[in-house]
Amino acid sequence: MSAEIKVPTLGESVTTATIAKWLKNPGDSVAADEPVVELETDKVSVEVAAPEAGVLGPQLVAEGAEVEVGTILASVEAGSGAPKAAAPAKAPEAPKAPAGVQAQPVAAGPVARPATPPSDVAAQGAAHAPMPSAQKMMAEKGISTAEIGTGTGKDGRVTKGDVLSFLAQPPVAKAAAAPATPRTDDPREERVKMTRLRRTIARRLKDAQNTAALLTTFNEVDMTAVKELRAEYRDAFEKKHNGVKLGFMSIFAKAVMAALKEFPAVNAEIDGDDIIYREFVNLGIAVGGPNGLVVPVIRDAEKLSFAGIESAIAGFGKRARDGSLKLDELSGGTFSITNGGIYGSLMSTPIINAPQSAILGMHAIVDRPMAVNGQVVIRPMMYIALTYDHRIVDGKEAVSFLVRVKQNVEDPRRLLLEV
Repeated sequence: MSAEIKVPTLGESVTTATIAKWLKNPGDSVAADEPVVELETDKVSVEVAAPEAGVLGPQLVAEGAEVEVGTILASVEAGSGAPKAAAPAKAPEAPKAPAGVQAQPVAAGPVARPATPPSDVAAQGAAHAPMPSAQKMMAEKGISTAEIGTGTGKDGRVTKGDVLSFLAQPPVAKAAAAPATPRTDDPREERVKMTRLRRTIARRLKDAQNTAALLTTFNEVDMTAVKELRAEYRDAFEKKHNGVKLGFMSIFAKAVMAALKEFPAVNAEIDGDDIIYREFVNLGIAVGGPNGLVVPVIRDAEKLSFAGIESAIAGFGKRARDGSLKLDELSGGTFSITNGGIYGSLMSTPIINAPQSAILGMHAIVDRPMAVNGQVVIRPMMYIALTYDHRIVDGKEAVSFLVRVKQNVEDPRRLLLEV
C-alpha cells in the first residue's frame, strides 16, 4: 500500500507554489506527519508532511518547479524496511516538471523534453526553455521567449506567471523588456534568484503605487505619558497577564482603532465604483521574517484588550521568524501598522497594503528639545506617518485622523474614557 503526497490547499487566492526544498530523500524512512517537502507560495512557506509512516518513494517533482494544488509530489510506501532507493539521475539542463503535471521517474535512457515551437528555437540562447504551461500560453498569444527574456523559474526558465506579468505590462514596458546584452560576470558579484515571496512583495508594492493615488502626511508624538505609563504598570501588567509584556504597539493599535471610528473612510476600501465601509477592524501588523516582510492580521482587533493585542503581536513575530505563519493569517486586513523604529528609522513614507486605503508608520523615539509652555525641555519624540489613498480619503480626513492618533497616544486616558 502507498499513500500519495499532494500539494495541499494553500489558502484564499493561492493556486500554485514552488518546490523550495526536499527535506527527505527517496528511500528515507518517514514518520506520519513528518515534514517531507517545503513549498514556497506568494505569501509564506509551507511544509507538506507524510500522510502515514513508511518509506519515501521517488520525487516526482524537482526543486524549483512550479506546481498546482493537488499535484502529486511523491508517495510513501507502507513499512520501514524497504531498501533505500537512489535519487533519480539528473540530466544536464533538463527542464523541471510543469505546474499541475505529474513527472514520471525514469530508470535509464534519454530524458524526454517538451517540444519547443520553431519560433522559439533561436531564443534558447537567451533563456532556458519555458515551462509547458507557459509555452502553451506564449503560442496562443504569439509571444517569443526572446521578448520575455530570462524567467523566474529554476535556471531562468519562463513560467506561466512570467507570461501573465509580461501581458499585463503596457506596450512601452514590453518593448523595454527585450533582453539586453548580458554583462560580463564580475567574480565579486553573486547572482541569486529572488524568492517567490520577495517577487510577490515587489509586485504588490509596485501595483499599489501604480493603482492608488498615494499621499503621506506626517506628525510627531510626545511619548512622555506613554513611557511613564509603561514604566509604572509594566511589571503588574506582565504578572496579571501571564508574561505578556506591555509594549508601545498595543497603545498605538488602540489609538488607531479609536480614530477609525471617527474617520471610517480610512478603514474603507474601493471596489470598482463602490466604497466598502466597515464596522470592524482587521488590523495588519507588519513583521520581518527571514524571507521578507509579512503582514499578519489581527481579526476584529477592536474587541481585544491591550493584553490580547500584545499577545497576538508576540505570536505573529515568533511564527514569522520560524516560518510557521498560516496563510489565512496573512489576508483580510483593513488597516495596517508598520514600525520602522525598531530598525532605527527616523522617518519614512510607508506604502499601503492594497486593497487597504491607509497605513500608519511608526518610527524611532528620539530625545529632542521641544518648546513646552514657553520653556525648552527635552522630550522623547516620535515621528508618525500616514500614507493613504487620496481617491477615497480626503486630505482633511487624513490629517484629522493622524492628529487624533497623536492625541490618543499623548494622553492615553482618552482611550479609557473614549473621548
